[in-house]
Amino acid sequence: MGDTTVTTLEGREEATAQPVAEETTGQGLVRRRRAPRRPRLWFEILLIAVSYWTYSLIRNAVPEQRAEALGNADWIWRLEQQLGTAFEESVNHAVNSVTWLVVGMNYYYATLHFVVTLGVLVWLYRGHPGRYAAARLVLFTTTGIALVGYYLYPLAPPRLMNGQDFIDTVLVHQTWGSMASGDLKNMSNQYAAMPSMHIGWSVWCGLTIFALATVPWARVLGLVYPAATLVVIVATANHFWLDAVGGVICLAFGYGVALVWYGRQPYALPRLVPEREKRTGQGKREPERIPVPKQG
Repeated sequence: MGDTTVTTLEGREEATAQPVAEETTGQGLVRRRRAPRRPRLWFEILLIAVSYWTYSLIRNAVPEQRAEALGNADWIWRLEQQLGTAFEESVNHAVNSVTWLVVGMNYYYATLHFVVTLGVLVWLYRGHPGRYAAARLVLFTTTGIALVGYYLYPLAPPRLMNGQDFIDTVLVHQTWGSMASGDLKNMSNQYAAMPSMHIGWSVWCGLTIFALATVPWARVLGLVYPAATLVVIVATANHFWLDAVGGVICLAFGYGVALVWYGRQPYALPRLVPEREKRTGQGKREPERIPVPKQG
């Protein structure tokens, strides 16, 4: 037998009225908001621009509590020494002795943080539209939680500590780079080092690439990128390794929010989003017709 159809007027009303009624309820609206949808380019560009502007504004508006930030840095340094993991100074000096390497790391720190993150967002938008919104939610939630951390726990980076021998590699080698060092330091909050969003964003990029890329070498790069970022933030004396732990914790919270909202992790959602609505000749929207399953 072919697809069954409803032949009575009453039957047609019953078949079409239920979805409409459901969409008018709060539960139906929430279900629609949770369903993967095709992202709109103009909205995404505007959202990313406004979000980053807001993030920078709030981050830089956090009071620069120098005494407290330096005290917290001393506490973290003592804790790492007790744990036997205070390796940042040794890495900083070793890398600084190789000029081409440290200059490359300065530029890495200043640029890839933005370039790679935006690149992954564009890749998701073009190739995985069904997963884009959920993955973006993870990134935005992670960043929002980081802003709370900057308020609650001001922290000086190692290069600004008193009584230690860390080298500010951007200042020493006069490279264009970090907004938190050199001539640009007055444009950025110097004491917002915990958590590290260089790590939070790079791990997000790495996990996304590893989970969704089909080319083996790309998946390997997805794993290498956050590991390389960890080396860079330590070698340039911009972060303690514990700042990286803070970034990962914020990211885990972001994935938790996405799991609660969508019921699945972003990478388990459908890759593509079918068009659920189409416009009629009068400009009105009507739901896409879904065939009734065959019987018999």
